[in-house]
Amino acid sequence: MIRTSGLTKHYTAKKETVEAVRGLDITVERGELVALLGPNGAGKSTTLRMLTTLIPPTSGTAEVAGHDVTRQQRAVRRCIGYVGQGNGAGHSQRGRDELVSQGRSYGLSRRDARRRADELVGSLDLDAVADRTVSSLSGGQRRRLDIAMGLIHAPELLFLDEPSTGLDPQNRANLQEHITALRDAHGTTVVLTTHYLDEADALADRVVVIDHGRVIADDSPRRLKANLAGDRVVIGFASADDARAAAGRLVGPGVRSQVTGTTLDLRLADGPALVPGMLRDLDAADVRPRSVRVSEPTLDDVFLALTGRSLREGGSSDPAGTDPSEAAASAPASPSDTTAQEVFA
Repeated sequence: MIRTSGLTKHYTAKKETVEAVRGLDITVERGELVALLGPNGAGKSTTLRMLTTLIPPTSGTAEVAGHDVTRQQRAVRRCIGYVGQGNGAGHSQRGRDELVSQGRSYGLSRRDARRRADELVGSLDLDAVADRTVSSLSGGQRRRLDIAMGLIHAPELLFLDEPSTGLDPQNRANLQEHITALRDAHGTTVVLTTHYLDEADALADRVVVIDHGRVIADDSPRRLKANLAGDRVVIGFASADDARAAAGRLVGPGVRSQVTGTTLDLRLADGPALVPGMLRDLDAADVRPRSVRVSEPTLDDVFLALTGRSLREGGSSDPAGTDPSEAAASAPASPSDTTAQEVFA
């Protein structure tokens, strides 16, 4: 569904060249749900804008649904839906009317546009609010309406740029359920960017980690966590001497350890299976733990292992890593802003 080769985007800002995206090679298969992770300025939104034909690449190639994003823009736009970070519906319009208008702009007949709007209103749990003005909807309701607008023409591929930003935990969970249900029901390929690591972990078949405009990891969440982070085993002792003695005994291939005071912090694969043997070994050496805690790795642990910093820290440590396109995406929309839906229309 998506294939890029050496995809690159450079900007000029204050007479300096900003390398927002640097030679991305990404493949997304039909029916996959892929999450792009990275701090602000990593190049995620710029990548989506190139793949959706909103901005041209500086160099490299990209095909979306079999169409070149530079030479076949109209064909690409017919095949995709795009939900940006801002709201796409007019605040003074009624939700259902916006859906019908969006469908008509894609060439649907009025009858088909109304039928499709009714289907999406039902599947996204908007029945009770679809005939209200957009300005009266809650944040979660507006976000679901945005997704409905992106799906009105039944696209093969849906791009979601930070779909849960600004939503409370309940609305985030509801939105995740809707995305999964729509994908399962229609086989839609989904590419999303997110700063919510639990969201990527729950939704994505694959996670692509981007940092400083480059792909630094690409695999399933499970394999990334197992191979790059490992389970965390935290063992507490009565004294710092015991903690150091335990660290000296619990060494081996793939085991990373750190002693802080009376605590030994270990990273290793398959922690739950190895901990009983570790405790027997320590007991035989008369080194007695006072507490043991085993926890599975998170995607933030993966990012920390890859980059040396947490994704939650945000921002880019590269002075040239500020992406003007992403900065614009995070700014509040003004009434004169052109939405992606208007561009596609």
